Amino acid sequence: MAGQQFQYDDSGNTFFYFLTSFVGLIVIPATYYLWPRDQNAEQIRLKNIRKVYGRCMWYRLRLLKPQPNIIPTIKKIVLLAGWALFLFLAYKVSKTDREYQEYNPYEVLNLDPGATVAEIKKQYRLLSLKYHPDKGGDEVMFMRIAKAYAALTDEESRKNWEEFGNPDGPQATSFGIALPAWIVDQKNSILVLLVYGLAFMVILPVVVGSWWYRSIRYSGDQILIRTTQIYTYFVYKTRNMDMKRLIMVLAGASEFDPQYNKDATSRPTDNILIPQLIREIGSINLKKNEPPLTCPYSLKARVLLLCHLARMKIPETLEEDQQFMLKKCPALLQEMVNVICQLIIMARSREEREFRAPTLASLENCMKLSQMAVQGLQQFKSPLLQLPHIEEDNLRRVSNHKKYKIKTIQDLVSLKESDRHSLLHFLEDDKYEEVMAVLGSFPYVTMDIKSQVLDDEDSNNITVGSLVTVLVKLTRQTMAEVFEKEQSICAAEEQPAEDGSDANKNKAKGGWQQKSKGPKKMPKSKKKKPLKKKPTAVPLPQAKQQKQKQANGVVGNETAVKEEEDDISDKGSDSEEEETNRDSQSEKDDGSDRESDREQDEKQNKDDEAEWQELQQSIQRKERALLETKSKITHPVYSLYFPEEKQEWWWLYIADRKEQTLISMPYHVCTLKDTEEVELKFPAPGKPGNYQYTVFLRSDSYMGLDQIKPLKLEVHEAKPVPENHPQWDTAIEGDEDQEDSEGFEDSFEEEEEEEEGDD
Repeated sequence: MAGQQFQYDDSGNTFFYFLTSFVGLIVIPATYYLWPRDQNAEQIRLKNIRKVYGRCMWYRLRLLKPQPNIIPTIKKIVLLAGWALFLFLAYKVSKTDREYQEYNPYEVLNLDPGATVAEIKKQYRLLSLKYHPDKGGDEVMFMRIAKAYAALTDEESRKNWEEFGNPDGPQATSFGIALPAWIVDQKNSILVLLVYGLAFMVILPVVVGSWWYRSIRYSGDQILIRTTQIYTYFVYKTRNMDMKRLIMVLAGASEFDPQYNKDATSRPTDNILIPQLIREIGSINLKKNEPPLTCPYSLKARVLLLCHLARMKIPETLEEDQQFMLKKCPALLQEMVNVICQLIIMARSREEREFRAPTLASLENCMKLSQMAVQGLQQFKSPLLQLPHIEEDNLRRVSNHKKYKIKTIQDLVSLKESDRHSLLHFLEDDKYEEVMAVLGSFPYVTMDIKSQVLDDEDSNNITVGSLVTVLVKLTRQTMAEVFEKEQSICAAEEQPAEDGSDANKNKAKGGWQQKSKGPKKMPKSKKKKPLKKKPTAVPLPQAKQQKQKQANGVVGNETAVKEEEDDISDKGSDSEEEETNRDSQSEKDDGSDRESDREQDEKQNKDDEAEWQELQQSIQRKERALLETKSKITHPVYSLYFPEEKQEWWWLYIADRKEQTLISMPYHVCTLKDTEEVELKFPAPGKPGNYQYTVFLRSDSYMGLDQIKPLKLEVHEAKPVPENHPQWDTAIEGDEDQEDSEGFEDSFEEEEEEEEGDD
């Protein structure tokens, strides 16, 4: 049996193969994921949306003052260097000679395969004279020639060559290790050990330790753990937080503290500028000592946020700090929403009365503050201030108009084009077109709600303690689509109607806020009196008829007998007809019962199929949610004073407005482009009855675009648990057959014993 030999790669060919594969496995995926995207595509995108978002702060900061970024250049250089190394190694591998080649004696003797023995001998003589060592030839070449000649002429050598590929028989198997021999050379052992020790005992622990130290300070949403702890403490301490208290707690985040975040800055000029802004605002209480909410960094962040909400002008040295603070606000408010939800869940799971849950108002104030921070508006300001060219001075012309009282964006959209233009007459034509373009980009989301109980026999029947699943289908449209509908309605109204009076009476409202009129009430119809039926002649009894006939002297014996026979025959025919009618009626009843049973079975089968399809669809939605990774880039938000491009996101939850309690936890919808389906789950109430809930859809970026829809639930008593069920029967057919066979064997043995006793 052939032996095995392990040897290092002296020539380095195997090592190049290994190194080329290793570099290729790194460079190819890294290029796909890390290569910087084309900057021209971003410039084209910004150019296309300039008409709508040209006045936004984030647009001007990105387009007019592009910040130089060295990271894309560094990525390109590193990736190009990796590709250069990969191509060099591939070229090196292609130029290396193959160490193992199949042994062919014909090639050694420079003969064609199938040469005759005479030709082999003749060629051997010529080559041996040429390469003989005694005549100054190559000894190695002479040995190869002799070996090839023996392989073609000697029977044993030829047999070895045909079977093992070598005239000398089977050879030892050689394995090469893809490491150069100099690495394991004794002379270089100290250097190799130093490199290994430096790489695996110094560099690797330092890199892993620094990464771990940075990562444990942050949560999964890249929020400092210290910030989460601060929010948890103050939310639990203040159960019902108003907007002023909420802004104070928000500013206490450690993201604004230079001690925990290197990006946060603190300047000596802050001691002069911040007190000036505090005097201008005039509504900040500095007497209460409540760290860290009263620390200098927290006070600075609170003042800058209040200035942003009031749209106040601040010094240029603080503008960069204000932009940094505003960029952090949406993520911090989402973390505060998560903290409130966790405390509500903890309060429900505990029976202690001392653990009080935060109120629904605190949760909704967090969502409203997110809208305020993105739009730069105070709590009770008009949503119309989100539009360009509409300021406080000309807002009164819109909201306090004699004919139109416009309070919300929906009211403005519901107007006709002519009325809208006359209302905004103080704007020039180009400014009016810009306002209409911005208003047309605003979102309008509709909700379709369906409540059911999954994994139940009757999914539409909600019982006490069951898990209710509310499937909400969100459909996003833009106000521009509403304008198109409104224009089509106006065009239809302008056409000459056939009935002018009816057309003047039925004037429809423009826009998407048209209220569909209910069906017309029919006039009460006069009750018709039932018609009186005329009295019909009632036949006299037979006894009276006979008395009358006897009195008249008409009745005789023969006639009486004939009349009796006729009566008997008539009665017999009547009874036979009644029996046939009864049989036909029973057959009809049986047929109708069968048809009704068949219809009920078909209806039950259809309901079962519908429930099965709904269950499969819910399972498929869950699988898609687990496997698919949807992009969180939806639609850019129009915000005049927010320094960063913000995407449209929403909060979806169910609440009881009467009891002011949260029914289902808020779901953060971050992937709503056109349509999105969301499942909200919550346990059914503990008592049967009718319950009135409300489904809320709140934007985290726009003010005045929230959607509210009622949800009615009818909760029934839970079905009693059956004591016996066919599925619980543990008897198996095989066991029953076995018991029957055992009983048969016992009876057969008893019969044999009785026969023996008789004998």
